[in-house]
Amino acid sequence: MFVVGFTVGNSKREALVAEQKMMQVGIIVADIEKAAEHWAAFLGLEETPQIRMASSSERVPTEYRGEPSDASAKLAFIRLENITIELIEPVGDHSTWSEFLETKGEGVHHIAFNVRDMNDRIREFGKREIPMVQRGGWATGEYAYMDGGKNLGLIVELLENYNR
Repeated sequence: MFVVGFTVGNSKREALVAEQKMMQVGIIVADIEKAAEHWAAFLGLEETPQIRMASSSERVPTEYRGEPSDASAKLAFIRLENITIELIEPVGDHSTWSEFLETKGEGVHHIAFNVRDMNDRIREFGKREIPMVQRGGWATGEYAYMDGGKNLGLIVELLENYNR
């Protein structure tokens, strides 16, 4: 087994995310159609990114602050060479997305990393005082938003794709 870590003084700690490659930056927006058009123009894209609706899945139902949630969002993904920009417009029930928009306005909500064994990662983050704020999934994977505001300055999204 290969363990990725970092050194602090003379001690070494296991990394919370083994794949130290950021996959995504999530940006909360109030109007996804307008934001997608602006990003497409900014990046010189020929087409505006497709917008799709994300909602709870049967496999991993959405949970917000420990309670079941009907939260959903409009999403648009802009895939660049080195990272994906995810535009998120909150819709429906309370969520980390709507909370962010209400309290901070539009802006960078999270950075995302791929992980394996989501439940183990959630436990390890919790041990380091980075609690889960929201969790959900789709047909082939799941996500968890970990509240790193106190220690890291922002939310960290964990992504597990079952097909990897």
